[in-house]
Amino acid sequence: MRLPGAPVFASAPPLFPAPFPFMPAYLSGLCRRSLRLFLTLLKVMLPVLIAVRVGEALGLVQLAGQALAPIMQVFNLPPEAGLVWMACLVAGIYAGLGALIGLAAVMDLTVAQLSALAAMMLFAHAIPVEQAIVRRAGASFWFTSALRIGTAALYGAAVSWLCAALNILQQPATLAWLQGSGAGERAAQDHLAWAQGTLVSLGTTYLIIVALLVLLDVFERIGLTRRITALMVPVLRVSGLEARVAPVTTVGVLLGLTYGGALIIEAAAREGYSPRTRLLALSWLSLSHSLIEDTLLMIALGADFWIVLVGRVLLTMLIVAVMARVWRQPAGQPLAGAA
Repeated sequence: MRLPGAPVFASAPPLFPAPFPFMPAYLSGLCRRSLRLFLTLLKVMLPVLIAVRVGEALGLVQLAGQALAPIMQVFNLPPEAGLVWMACLVAGIYAGLGALIGLAAVMDLTVAQLSALAAMMLFAHAIPVEQAIVRRAGASFWFTSALRIGTAALYGAAVSWLCAALNILQQPATLAWLQGSGAGERAAQDHLAWAQGTLVSLGTTYLIIVALLVLLDVFERIGLTRRITALMVPVLRVSGLEARVAPVTTVGVLLGLTYGGALIIEAAAREGYSPRTRLLALSWLSLSHSLIEDTLLMIALGADFWIVLVGRVLLTMLIVAVMARVWRQPAGQPLAGAA
């Protein structure tokens, strides 16, 4: 993707060098980038895995699970799911994945419950970091944080309970590859076996990262990313966003809040977006971003496509459309608390 200020729909350079006729160069580039990304994620995931292991050995996981049980009953989710979401809220999706790996052996989830938890993680994660970016771009840290967490909670509960009532997606979720870490097993599992199992799980995670990078590169080469971007603009317009802010918002929706927020900061300074315009665009970005990469990751874990992508986007459209219709003040009049 081009730097801020360049045409949004201009063709982005491929992620790696052309595979033909120099396939070794392509593979080398793929390995370098995937390893770099994996090491970055490892810094987040490994401490969580170790913390879960220590907490399990000391009985802290069980105590936390008991404390969270009444809350998670509201979502029709096991208590351990609360630990996964808490890690995700504070440190991001891959921290939540680390907690999920550590607790997989003691969590019995249906596909519906896994999908609900995955959707909650996608709606609300890395709140301290991401909402700081949103605040810098011109919307309230506290309002957008509450919007993300509240939406995640309501959507997760609705999905889990509705699927249970209708007997939809009630087959057990397959988390066998995650359970290889053994972090959720009791003291009978020795530390060496835990370490070996954790390495297997992390190796599988690395392979998923490689597959995602290759898939994203294929999307870019065949023009699918550009087509999706073009299709997203009218979707954002339906939500009430101004035409001029829809393209830069689309970039963040597809690629991530950090990049999209940076674009909005730059564009707002250049074009003078009103507080209303910034709030609507940043609310869209806060609720739904990284639609390609993060969604593919959750689907790889076993979550349902319709729940983690289609339902999430439709709910985001509805929420932002309601916000656009509620706040009809003249452009330039700030929303209370939006600073």
